[in-house]
Amino acid sequence: MAFLGDYSMKKILALTLCILFAFNLAGCAKKVDSSSVAEVSEESEAPAKPTLFVNPLTGLEELTAEQVSLRPVAIMINNIGIAQPVQTGLTKADIVYETEVEGGITRLMAVFKNIKNVDRIGSVRSARYPYVDLAMGHNAIYVHCGQDPTYCAPHLKDTDDYSIDSNNGGKRIPNGLSSEHTLYTYGNDLFGYLSKKFKTTISTSKLWQSFVSADETVTLSGGTANQVSVNFSPSYNTTFKYDAEAKTYVRYSFNNIRKDYVSGETVTAKNIFILMTNISTYPDGKHRKVALNGGNGYYITNGTYAPISWSKGDASSPITLTDASGNELKVSAGNSWVLLPDSSTSQPSFQ
Repeated sequence: MAFLGDYSMKKILALTLCILFAFNLAGCAKKVDSSSVAEVSEESEAPAKPTLFVNPLTGLEELTAEQVSLRPVAIMINNIGIAQPVQTGLTKADIVYETEVEGGITRLMAVFKNIKNVDRIGSVRSARYPYVDLAMGHNAIYVHCGQDPTYCAPHLKDTDDYSIDSNNGGKRIPNGLSSEHTLYTYGNDLFGYLSKKFKTTISTSKLWQSFVSADETVTLSGGTANQVSVNFSPSYNTTFKYDAEAKTYVRYSFNNIRKDYVSGETVTAKNIFILMTNISTYPDGKHRKVALNGGNGYYITNGTYAPISWSKGDASSPITLTDASGNELKVSAGNSWVLLPDSSTSQPSFQ
């Protein structure tokens, strides 16, 4: 009987220890679960969104504090017919300027407020006189590959210009064309070179035009503009067709939609400005002289257009736009394409 009693007591003691162990284990498990839930809760909290500032070239709230203090960069882009299919970077430009250079062809100048955020840009070509003035109007660093030695080269001394090639910010990338059409640059790499030579920040930045808020629709009274075409010469025509769903204009040239060579993204513009001017030929009989003092023109946005007036002033002054009554022009928030055709040979058409 004593043996059985001892045995029973041992069983009771063992059972009690098991129960206590189980309670302790459950308590630990609860503590671990509570800790895990806390960790998951902390990790699931969304990071605070950065405060965005207005891009002075587009009127859109799209820049960080660091980006809004960057100085614009203006880059010459090859626009000869065979090279248009290999253009890249234009979809990221805030403003694109287009006018004649020589031989009836046009060249582009793409202006970027935040060049660091752009991947490949090009192909890059040489500088021409009027583009120097247009870049200076934005206080932009002017990037190109070479220049017209007779008329443009002396003017480059008036601004911060940077001529690139394959050893100083540019890269020759095969694209099926001859070497002169293969020079590209990369925004962040280019910025590294520019920052070693120029001041790349500014303390204040005035709006390029009087932009309305992004949610406001500008409707113009001049008429319908679902398509607008500008003939720079018998061989060069630039056309934009309105995409009513996206509320932007799609760029066409030689009857082809123009897309980014790398990304395949369609080139579009929210605003189109046609600034009529006088274009003549320099004494060398080759290069074109584009007057930038001012004149009449047209503003196109949201499937509508209206006549405007424009002026620039000296080389470092920005372009000023007014409506038909002489009031400051109200402009849609978004990117812009600015065309400067010769008023004596070109008359834009609207459909």
